[in-house]
Amino acid sequence: MWETLFNKPKNRKLAVILALFGSITPTAGLHKFYLGQPFWGLVYILFLFAFPPIPHIACAIEVVWYLILDREQFERRFNSTTYSPNLPTSAAIAEQSEAATRSRVENISTALRELDRLRSDGLISEYEFEQKRRQLIDRIN
Repeated sequence: MWETLFNKPKNRKLAVILALFGSITPTAGLHKFYLGQPFWGLVYILFLFAFPPIPHIACAIEVVWYLILDREQFERRFNSTTYSPNLPTSAAIAEQSEAATRSRVENISTALRELDRLRSDGLISEYEFEQKRRQLIDRIN
């Protein structure tokens, strides 16, 4: 039972609600159990008996922290085993951008070779070739 509970994707909104609930009620630490950190959940519960305000303050701090984390950071930290590769990460976005740039450069280089062939066949003048070549190179930048 615990395995299936800990392997389900964690929802940031629910974590925030549980932490907020723990900051104003005597149930501090529920968000830690939800996020798959039962040791810290027990620590919060034990601190409730020894030093009651500390777990409430920690819960309030974690509410702010969960709200500050962006989606990717939250997923990486709390859903690392269930993190979906379909979600775009910054590395995946950079890779897609690089692939698009590489494709664009390949298309322009093909166009330049075709343009050079037209010039060598005498179908366009040297002046026309140079104008089109500069336009194509400007597209790369």
